[in-house]
Amino acid sequence: MAVVFKGPSIWQRITPWFRGFDGPLAFAVFLMACAGLLTMYSSGYDQGSRFEDHGRNMLLAGFILFVVAQIPPQRLMSLAIPLYVVGVALLVAVAVFGVTKKGARRWLNIGITIQPSEILKIAVPLTLAWWFQKREGQLRPLDFLVAGLLLALPIVLIVRQPDLGTAILVLSAGLSIMFFAGLSWKLLLPPMLLGVLGVALLVGFEPQLCADGVRWPVLHDYQQQRICTLLDPTRDPLGKGFHIIQGMIAIGSGGFWGKGFMQGTQTHLEFIPERTTDFIFAAFSEEFGLFGNLLLIAGFCFLILRGLNIALEAPTLFSRLLAGSITLIFFTYAFVNMGMVSGLLPVVGIPLPFISYGGTAMVTLGMGLGILMSIAKSKQLVQS
Repeated sequence: MAVVFKGPSIWQRITPWFRGFDGPLAFAVFLMACAGLLTMYSSGYDQGSRFEDHGRNMLLAGFILFVVAQIPPQRLMSLAIPLYVVGVALLVAVAVFGVTKKGARRWLNIGITIQPSEILKIAVPLTLAWWFQKREGQLRPLDFLVAGLLLALPIVLIVRQPDLGTAILVLSAGLSIMFFAGLSWKLLLPPMLLGVLGVALLVGFEPQLCADGVRWPVLHDYQQQRICTLLDPTRDPLGKGFHIIQGMIAIGSGGFWGKGFMQGTQTHLEFIPERTTDFIFAAFSEEFGLFGNLLLIAGFCFLILRGLNIALEAPTLFSRLLAGSITLIFFTYAFVNMGMVSGLLPVVGIPLPFISYGGTAMVTLGMGLGILMSIAKSKQLVQS
């Protein structure tokens, strides 16, 4: 009698690829992605193929998440320096022959248009985590100085584009790595106190500092105008203050339960500028109200707590630093976007994760989540 050996089923072949994935984190991201698709359909259905493009970008980000999650942290660490060098080189290329849109040179045309600064949101945390892993057990003040220089180089290039929003994200990612690696809070406290004092003085002397003809040192004119508009949006209600005023009207008009899906008047009468990108939170708030906002914020809080838990349980210093930094990037994304749309922070052009339209940013988010999944998988392999 012939013996027939039955090979593994398709499911048995696929299962190992998903083994070790953080299920709760993936489910939370899936729910927020669904909320993003609903909001994009409502706010962008009359803007050509924006909804379809947003769905395609999400699928691409999901594919990148899956691929990156298969790469072990040790392999990710070996990619840190090449990715950093390529990212900085592309930033230099942008400065020399980049594409200019709306007064900013942030893009590079290589057959497709890309925004190289997005690469540094991942490359900088990878590189700094690699550096501190190499120096583990023998950290000196000079090591933090080197890390500061590695962080400063891309930030200077990004600020010159100018792109203050991305610079803030890269800076927060780098500083979080340095803090988690052991940088004393005593060194961070004086700049923070100076910042609080500067804000207090700015609020107190706003009429004099924001008067016509007054120019501040260091800052560009548009940056000065953003800060002055934040302090008093009504000083130019049809110009610089229009974004903030309309955003706050949309958020307030949603009430507790919201006006309902596809029922946002501020959104569909096109009072909200950039309603599918930077100000999509205003469109979401108008249609889903405070209740929807609380659910969305709860989703981001869960994502952040889950990411920090992955960082705490990571098996190596590199994994802990990288997971903590990637998680705080998501926090900065959500906090700054919601704050600027609500009139609490200056408008700096930071998208809302999973909700705002944007191909390069969505790919970056997919890479970040893939790294968190990779670290979560490595923890389970070590435990087993």
